[in-house]
Amino acid sequence: MNDVEKYYRSFQQEIIALQESDDEGGSREQLFTRIAIDMLADAGETENTTIAYDEKDLGKRGQHKINGYAVSDNYETVDLFISIYKTGETIVIVPKSEIDKAASLITNFFRKATYNDYACDIDESRPIFDFANQLATYDELKGNLIRVNAFILTNGEYKGGIPPNGEINGIQIFYHVFDINKLYQLSEDSRLPIEIDFDDFGGEKFVIPCMPASNSNGDYKAYLAIMSGKCLYKLYEQYGARLLEQNVRSFLQFAGKINKGIRDTIKTEPHMFFAFNNGIAATADRIELDDNNHIRKIRNLQIVNGGQTTASIYTTAKKDKTDISDIYVQVKFSVIDNPEQYSDIVSRISRYSNTQNKVNDADFSANNPALIAIEKLSRYVLSPITPSCNIQTYWFFERARGQYKTLRSREAFTKAQRAAFDKKYPKEQVFTKVELAKYINAYQEVVGGYNKIIIGPNAVVRGNEKNYAKFINNNLPDEKKINNVYFEDAIAKAIIFKTAEKRYGTRKNDYCIGELRQVAVPYTISLISYLTGNKLDLYKIWKNQSLSDALSDFIYDMMKQVNAFIMDSSPISHYIEWAKKDECWNLAKQHEWNFNIDEIKSDLIDEINPPKRKILTDECDSEEEEKHKERLLRSIPFSLWKKIGEWGKDAGILDPTKQGWASDVAFIVKNKRQFGKQDKKHALFLFDLVCQRNSELLEEADIIAESEQNVSPKSSSDEMTLELIQRMVDWDRRKQILEDWKWKVMDDVVQGRKPLTDRMRYVFYLNLEKLKRNGFEG
Repeated sequence: MNDVEKYYRSFQQEIIALQESDDEGGSREQLFTRIAIDMLADAGETENTTIAYDEKDLGKRGQHKINGYAVSDNYETVDLFISIYKTGETIVIVPKSEIDKAASLITNFFRKATYNDYACDIDESRPIFDFANQLATYDELKGNLIRVNAFILTNGEYKGGIPPNGEINGIQIFYHVFDINKLYQLSEDSRLPIEIDFDDFGGEKFVIPCMPASNSNGDYKAYLAIMSGKCLYKLYEQYGARLLEQNVRSFLQFAGKINKGIRDTIKTEPHMFFAFNNGIAATADRIELDDNNHIRKIRNLQIVNGGQTTASIYTTAKKDKTDISDIYVQVKFSVIDNPEQYSDIVSRISRYSNTQNKVNDADFSANNPALIAIEKLSRYVLSPITPSCNIQTYWFFERARGQYKTLRSREAFTKAQRAAFDKKYPKEQVFTKVELAKYINAYQEVVGGYNKIIIGPNAVVRGNEKNYAKFINNNLPDEKKINNVYFEDAIAKAIIFKTAEKRYGTRKNDYCIGELRQVAVPYTISLISYLTGNKLDLYKIWKNQSLSDALSDFIYDMMKQVNAFIMDSSPISHYIEWAKKDECWNLAKQHEWNFNIDEIKSDLIDEINPPKRKILTDECDSEEEEKHKERLLRSIPFSLWKKIGEWGKDAGILDPTKQGWASDVAFIVKNKRQFGKQDKKHALFLFDLVCQRNSELLEEADIIAESEQNVSPKSSSDEMTLELIQRMVDWDRRKQILEDWKWKVMDDVVQGRKPLTDRMRYVFYLNLEKLKRNGFEG
């Protein structure tokens, strides 16, 4: 069985498990659609997705089917999804006829909704109504729509060609087939690269002169190219925002906005465009040149600077009908062919290339320090034991896609191990950074100067990418403020959000409120926070890992009111579009709601006796650990501390100030003086440095100590057995809590490359304490 077959079986089992446990119900085909669409969204292929099944007249002329849709924030792109789901334990080959039929079905839906006002034939309570109504009547969408991506999703294997691109009412339709092989590739690589053959790009050949630059090196190869306006037009027409490097796409608000200077140059002085424009910076992982130094093919194309230039060329040509045949743009390509370095180098190029756009380091959120801090907390902060759960569990923050799956595959090999893992890390307690942004932003509005609303529940309604950008830029504190209290409160907000979603219900539930869950949930949560003065007792929710019945019922009653309010107050028939606006949120705050705050009095913070929170940090070491550190430092003879200073000087590692630290520590040890806070910090820095650079020097400590009769006192480091050290090595190999050198020294000991001396035991005890704070159970 190969890897794809294993992936297929795992995929099928996940769908079956979801169907059995899913409170919202849903067929296996729709569950497959949901998982596949989520993968495409994570990879940057789509955004703002909605599951909405509709079919009509199957077997007749004009038949149609759709499983889901998405509308981009700037209304330039509509994504349509149709699924071909296969049951069975083995992968089924999907014939070309099924793919062609699926393409026809999904295209027919778009044609009907656009031309025939199909929304009039749909019950307004159905999820597909809002989308069909948008396509028929929403002027902003009709005025900005450039491309339709028709995604044909299947868990079978497809070996044929892709249906040719089409056009409806002047809108290009691009077909994409994602079979089990492509889905597996997405699961492994996180994204599918843009690949272009310029000899046949949409039926046209583009000649792109390109010259290798002389400063190519081991990290990347540099090229300078000249690209025509027509080629850039074609690129933007087909790919749009996908061209922009994904980490900064939402932060730069990439859209077809026309830059006035660029437009004027294109319209009045196209021959001067090359001179006036700064050009484009782009990256790729492979460029293929022909014998004449023209780009033939390019793989993984991403624009890291110059997105507005590209969008403006397209929009000026499309909307103003301007001739762009004389437009040429210089392009600087950086080609990174090392997959291990690709993401890091591209992100750095993006950051340094976009200084004029005021893109902060925090915007490149894959390695955002605050998110890393939240990730670390999620690995060692255990939930409290509650009446409904007699074991402590983790809320697993998946900062990067696939972390949960990777950890499960590493830690759980047998069925029993998997069951134990699933109890400790429940799937329903896994959350992504996009979901975190939703939970936090929905809880409480953020107001700036002059009471200007920066974040409200309407930001959550606007979709994942826009909401996430707001979260990163305006609602994520500095990593120094991320502690266990912040994490516990974040989980409490997650519990509120998830409970509200469940109480709102779906069409399967008799108690379902309506079809505006994505609006009613964040609006209701923000309103309750607003109406109570942000006094909900989040710590109580964290300790109970649930809401009280009173609070849950209060939320349900408010959601019914909010649902009616959105529909009644909307000046347009597109309720979700109305809910995205600041005006809607401001109106909601002014509305007279029917509620009795006394019903949830016990769920509010008691201002006379507020909850006491204990902040846990790595710096808050126990008294025993502080004593242990001091015993460790005093166990090194004063003459060896002096020798450490001399070694650092001779090796050029310690400057005069740090050499002085070694002398100070030697004086304290020799004269049995007290270690001050800074003295201890300096001594530990020197000790760590010696361990990293010259651990053999410490081996002299025992010989010197014996001659000076400086015997090391006993401590709890005596518990350091080889068996325990082996467990620490194995655990930290997965978690990577310790610095590399500390892990390596322990590994050297358990592998027999170094002896387990008393000195080593002291060091390993400190490692043990740090691992325990991060979840190691000893």
